[in-house]
Amino acid sequence: MSEAPARTFEGKVAFVTGAARGFGLAFCQALQARGAKVVLAEIDIAEAERRAAELGADALALNCDVADEASMAAAVRRATEAFGGIDILINNAGLHSAKYNVPFEALGHAEIRRLMDVNIMGVVNGSLACKAAMAARGGGSIINIASIAGYSINSPYGVSKLAVRGLTIAFAREFADARIRVNAIAPGLIGTETIRAELPEIFDQFVNVNQLIHRVGAEADIVSAMLFLVSDQASFITGETLKVSGGFPLSI
Repeated sequence: MSEAPARTFEGKVAFVTGAARGFGLAFCQALQARGAKVVLAEIDIAEAERRAAELGADALALNCDVADEASMAAAVRRATEAFGGIDILINNAGLHSAKYNVPFEALGHAEIRRLMDVNIMGVVNGSLACKAAMAARGGGSIINIASIAGYSINSPYGVSKLAVRGLTIAFAREFADARIRVNAIAPGLIGTETIRAELPEIFDQFVNVNQLIHRVGAEADIVSAMLFLVSDQASFITGETLKVSGGFPLSI
């Protein structure tokens, strides 16, 4: 039987967007297992409530559309009322299917606007909404989920994730006086169920040809990076984007 994780985040409150599934849910599970209270901020509130019930009393599901400033502000207010504040923000919600990895002209104006509203304005809305609650606790840590696509830019999705890297630097500067660190994680090709379903024909070839580490990236790799960046071990790190991609960017 494996030992329970050390409760290194006891007394902390984490607000995670897009938390009902995928990376967001994994982040909540990892933080809650280490003592944090977690807020599952999610547009799919039914699934978020189901997942929060599984996590127990230290988890709260809140309806939140990250692209809507008022919706985000309301969710942050309710989280603060319920748990007393926010120490960790993970701007995880995003649109990332193969649908958005096409030329701008093929995607069209309406979908381009939707992509940018969620992937870019979602980070802006979350960061601005949480700043006061984090500052009131003496500071905190923000993690933005970027992508390796933001380094090899050939689609609207890649552009949106390039912007996330820029926002990470800008908010690190702007929030420094409030003692809020801001960093990002840029996952490579991670072997989630969604990605494997969308890209079955290129997966093994990509891993063997484009990565220096010839194994499939796992959700746990991204969770480990998150746990480090929000911890006191990373207290001297801000404004950085950590690439977790098996060495893929070195081939660009």
